[in-house]
Amino acid sequence: MAGKFEISTRSNGEFQFNLMAGNGQVILSSEGYSAKAACLNGVESVKKHSEDEAFFERLTASNGSPYFNLKASNGQVIGHSQMYSSTSARDNGIQSVMTHAPSALLNDKTA
Repeated sequence: MAGKFEISTRSNGEFQFNLMAGNGQVILSSEGYSAKAACLNGVESVKKHSEDEAFFERLTASNGSPYFNLKASNGQVIGHSQMYSSTSARDNGIQSVMTHAPSALLNDKTA
């Protein structure tokens, strides 16, 4: 089943996107954007950068939970993962983004 980007509006009026795997699980989330156009640009940036593993930053939270960020060419974070239980689960999450993001459809819940 194909992945999809869902664009929604936060309670503060900002736009955000989530990349969902085919099973509906969120595998990447954006920061808030003040304009919908900027959010859509973020989606396109994820599609572009998710094809190259070099743009994924593997990290560990202060509580020891592994997670990752996807960065753009300029070094800016364009999406972050959930916290994972192990580094292998985090690496599977990265592979899932690499698999689903490039061809993911767009579901705009703000329209």
